[in-house]
Amino acid sequence: MAVEIERKFLVTGDGFKREATAAVRIIQGYLSSVPERVVRVRIKGDKGYITIKGIGSDSGMTRYEWEKEIPVGDARELMSLCEPGIIDKTRYLVPAGAHTIEVDVFHGDNDGLVLAEVELPDESSPIERPRWLGEEVTGDKRYYNNELATHPFKDWGE
Repeated sequence: MAVEIERKFLVTGDGFKREATAAVRIIQGYLSSVPERVVRVRIKGDKGYITIKGIGSDSGMTRYEWEKEIPVGDARELMSLCEPGIIDKTRYLVPAGAHTIEVDVFHGDNDGLVLAEVELPDESSPIERPRWLGEEVTGDKRYYNNELATHPFKDWGE
C-alpha cells in the first residue's frame, strides 16, 4: 500500500526562493473531495497526474496515496469535470539536510498563502528547519489543498 507521510508548515518571508533548486506551476482540481477518498487531477508543468488520497491518521501526518502520471491532454480534459474550486500555485523545491522541502506559493483565491511540506520516511524522522520555516500546521485540515479549493484563504477573515 502506498503511504504518504508529511509535515506542513507556514512559511515566513521569501528567503526560500534563494535556496530553491527548481520551481514549477501546478494547477489542480478535485473529482471527489470526500475525505475518505479524495481524487485529484493535476497539471504540473507539462505533465498530468491523477491521485487518490485516503483519510489521514490522527496526527494528520500519514495517509494512503496512489498517484499515476497521465497524458497532460487527458488531465486538461478531466479538469472540466472537477468540482468548483481550482488550486493554482507555484512549487519551489528547497534542499534541507536529508530532505527536500516543497514550498507552495498560492495564486488566485489563495493568494498570500505560502505553505511548506516535507515528505518523510516515518513520522518520527527529524527534519532540518530553515529559518523561514514557520508554525507547523500538520493535521490542520484548513491547509489541505482540497479544503483550500472550497474554502479559499481569501475567505478566512469572514
